[in-house]
Amino acid sequence: MSASAAGPAAPGLVCAFAVTRTPPDPSGLTAARGHEEGGPLRVLRAGGLCLVVQDVPAALFGEEALTERLNRPEDLERCARAHHRGVEAAAGRGPVVPLPMATLYRGDLTAARAVAARQQVLETLLDRLRDRTEWAVKVHAAEAAPEAAGDTGAGAPSGSGSGSDGRAYLSRVSARRREQQGARGKALAEAEAVDAALRRHAVAATRHRPQSERLTGRRAPQLLNAAYLVEDARRADFTAALARFTADGPHPAVRVEASGPWIPYSFARWDEDPQPAPDPQPAPDQEAPS
Repeated sequence: MSASAAGPAAPGLVCAFAVTRTPPDPSGLTAARGHEEGGPLRVLRAGGLCLVVQDVPAALFGEEALTERLNRPEDLERCARAHHRGVEAAAGRGPVVPLPMATLYRGDLTAARAVAARQQVLETLLDRLRDRTEWAVKVHAAEAAPEAAGDTGAGAPSGSGSGSDGRAYLSRVSARRREQQGARGKALAEAEAVDAALRRHAVAATRHRPQSERLTGRRAPQLLNAAYLVEDARRADFTAALARFTADGPHPAVRVEASGPWIPYSFARWDEDPQPAPDPQPAPDQEAPS
């Protein structure tokens, strides 16, 4: 929750979704749905900015109650989907800065003051995100063929085997281990090559922690979990580069998955001072800065 979030004793809370310069279309805002337990979405003015908010009950969104709910996977998913709906509703007429999920305030005045205190940072972020979207790319190692993925202990000699049999077995195990290490090194190098190629078509990129096999549902490890901020004018270049990697392309040791365009959540940290909007990317025949 937000550092200025209210405790459970508050009679009612304001949940904030996103900041924008231009208020969203009223009819679109009316049709949008935030948290099921809250009131309609509305626009709160904060200086020259607009904050899309929703009134929610403290009984469900106070600190203790919300912490308990977010520890339940089904409630966490519902809250995340509701938050995304609120952010989408705010994004109808221009760039938005999505706020962290469950950003809660004790009232309109507290929310407006929080935005005003960070107005310069928010203005810089809105400039940075204008006409840009986020693309998510996940790179996994290619899954080994079933015969190659077997247990290295298969065929181990029994205790009655000769010394030469034991040495041969240990040699096979060692060779298999070197093969696995070589395959992982090749996959990591190819994942880095994918990242480097995509960064050439993006104005910014960031890496998230790779997801576990439990989350991905795949046996092969996730090597890269990245997000790219792409200029709308260069989207065709970026998607063309993606297409080369998501098809059976030049990197057989990895599998590349991508999704987008998204609202740029990964590049909208309003609790950090962002850098000014980067210069436009060079044309393909120009050298990119290091």
